[in-house]
Amino acid sequence: MLKVIDPATEELLAELEEDDAGTLARKTAAARAAQPAWAAMPLADRLGTVGRFGQLLQLRRDSLALTLTAEVGKPIRQSRNELTAMQDRIAFFLQHTAAAIEEEVVLRSPGPPPLEELIRYEPLGIVASISAWNYPYFVGSNVFLPALLTGNAVLYKPSEHATLSGLAIAELLHEAGVPGEIFLPVVGAGGIGKTLVGQDVDAVCFTGSYATGRRVAEAAAPRLLPVHLELGGKDPAYVCDDVDVAAAAAALAEGSFYNGGQSCCAVERIYVHRRIAGVFVKALVDAARALVVGDPRDERTDVGPLARREQLDVLEAQVADAVAHGARLALGGRRRAGRGYYFEPTVLTSADHSMTLMREESFGPIIGIQEVGNDGEAVSLMNDTAYGLTAAVYTRDRARAERILAQVNAGSAYWNCCDRVSPRLPWSGRKHSGLGTTLSVAGIRTFVQPKAWHLKCGV
Repeated sequence: MLKVIDPATEELLAELEEDDAGTLARKTAAARAAQPAWAAMPLADRLGTVGRFGQLLQLRRDSLALTLTAEVGKPIRQSRNELTAMQDRIAFFLQHTAAAIEEEVVLRSPGPPPLEELIRYEPLGIVASISAWNYPYFVGSNVFLPALLTGNAVLYKPSEHATLSGLAIAELLHEAGVPGEIFLPVVGAGGIGKTLVGQDVDAVCFTGSYATGRRVAEAAAPRLLPVHLELGGKDPAYVCDDVDVAAAAAALAEGSFYNGGQSCCAVERIYVHRRIAGVFVKALVDAARALVVGDPRDERTDVGPLARREQLDVLEAQVADAVAHGARLALGGRRRAGRGYYFEPTVLTSADHSMTLMREESFGPIIGIQEVGNDGEAVSLMNDTAYGLTAAVYTRDRARAERILAQVNAGSAYWNCCDRVSPRLPWSGRKHSGLGTTLSVAGIRTFVQPKAWHLKCGV
């Protein structure tokens, strides 16, 4: 049985029957049998089911948010924000899927003999999706919405830490009209995820750590399966010497500590120009100190518990290592006493790249700050990482920001903002941050395969 634990109280929320190799094989066979009919359905009908799914999400937003908060510890306001923002994501896919997969005529030659060259887009077939707990609606929908709309069946394994939300997603999709054999939830932890990758599927999508993502890729490689990986990050931000310090500090406090720092593109390291370092650090510490840590069901709470107990050990080790290498603890630095997986919002200054804090993923409410003397030094440090998800620059000068960000090897570039994802823009990582693209028109085409048609008349 899979135990679902409330990270704020450490109480048992639910016990769920897990899938095994036998149930997975039956689900895969059912999806294989049902997928051709789903793909043959008019696109307008598939669009209609996803539109109804969006309506149901809106109607049940508050109860779904409570479930999400209970199982992952996300503050209730932030859970509602995630569900509310789903409407923009759904609207994008509804508006752009038809054009993204429309037949393309690339040549019409009158001959003789007449010749046409066409590109038609076909679904992949069965998509195995192993999703994440930190944003189960966002991360999950990046895959299952375009996959379903383009005619695929989906075997969807939510994270074991967000299984209740994953089952709620399945229930709403089925109520909206998606057949049960086309969207099949899979319940279990890492072992069942490994079994899922080994099923007769046509593509694998995984969101999680680099180490696990590499194992997923290795398991899929012998079959040459398309693999999409959204993995870790160590996302940097650089604060130039011409900023509005208070505004930059407020923005970066939110970018570092929103959702307890457990966002895929949370800011994990800050570089600040030496000329303003003192005043910026004070402003950031003041902003972090003002955050309310507490019961995630309380409307006033800004930072709830971590979703996973084991991450507390990671954060404590990073703090200890940083202090041992010369960092100064300006705020926080320890887990909170009592029940729940709470870690205090933490700021360390005088950081450098000898510290795990600045090199390894934290995924918690902790930030290291390093001073730099110029833009070139900032670029060098921003690129000194195995990851490449996002990077941010704060400056009044757009040309300066674009010049800096053009030199940073990351999938997303932010000027005077951070920790932001748009359905209109591609979401992709470089280096150890992953493979492939979701969101945008490119993300729709992730779930189709082109077929080249050579049509010659008169033979």
